[in-house]
Amino acid sequence: MSAVTPTLTDLTIPVVGAPMAGGPSTDDLVAAVSGAGGLGFLATAYRPGTAVAQSITALRDRGVDRFGANVFVPDAPADHVVDRAALRAYRDALAPRAAALGVTVPEIPEYSTDAYDEVVAVLVEAAVPWVSFTFGLPSQSDVAALHDAGSAIVITVTDVDDARAAVDRGADVVWVQGPEAGGHRSTFSVDAEPPTTPLVDLLPAVRAAIDVEVIASGGVASGADVARLLALGADAVAVGTLLLNTPEAGTSGAHRRALADPAFAETVLTRAFSGRPARGLDNAFHRDLHELAPATFPELNTLTGPLRTAAAVQGDPDGVTLWAGTGVAAVTDDPAATVVERLWAQARELG
Repeated sequence: MSAVTPTLTDLTIPVVGAPMAGGPSTDDLVAAVSGAGGLGFLATAYRPGTAVAQSITALRDRGVDRFGANVFVPDAPADHVVDRAALRAYRDALAPRAAALGVTVPEIPEYSTDAYDEVVAVLVEAAVPWVSFTFGLPSQSDVAALHDAGSAIVITVTDVDDARAAVDRGADVVWVQGPEAGGHRSTFSVDAEPPTTPLVDLLPAVRAAIDVEVIASGGVASGADVARLLALGADAVAVGTLLLNTPEAGTSGAHRRALADPAFAETVLTRAFSGRPARGLDNAFHRDLHELAPATFPELNTLTGPLRTAAAVQGDPDGVTLWAGTGVAAVTDDPAATVVERLWAQARELG
């Protein structure tokens, strides 16, 4: 018999700490959000299964039993088509910037789903309460294995059709991501242009089309936004950008400085860093390379990796990913628990 899956009604505060891969999501951040009564999410992307397992153990050793983990869904190998000529041209375009940073651009990597399979196996073995998927649908066998372990399946979508497909695949929760959200857009195809329907219109449309729990995210800047999204049908509201400058986050120093710098106030949608569209603060890397970037992931992300790492070490905000949503002006350096509790207090005053 399958274990009973958790629900969002278990949360004391219906606020979710969005997974932010590449550094910002730490064990401390997950523990702080969940400890405040919300739901913290680990980001597993770009991490080996052993590291993910260590994070899960560390959280449970701290008494955190309500948390989630997010996974990037890869293309099936048979469906993964790469324009190697376009990638080589992009690699050539990166070379002068890499030389200035004192690094080299890697060779184009061979495609593999081994890391994904390894992480999913870890999540099944650990029976993580909530497991979310970005960029597509998990396989039916993965859904079944996670359900048997007692996990709630969460699938992130950007339109109504994908929401229906997520429910058909077995999602217990649909995460509705509006265009205002920071970081990668969860389109199911790497070359798809993300929908532009505002979250306040997308959320009720999804809510009317499905009958499972819903998380809403995108541009949340205040408790008023939380209250509005709950009133539109969300069961919980996710925040990511508001947590970037908290002391618990692993956000780089360059990213933190840009969050407070008026010169980096505008957000843009860019493929320059990873090949997938993602929202972040406008910087020189985006301006110089966005138009040249082919719609290819994760190979392009691997090519830019050493450049981003070197720029972060050198404290250069023009060379790193500055993921942020449209609510970026509301970012503070308060502790994560304070951010979550303040949002909920404001929302309740309005509710």
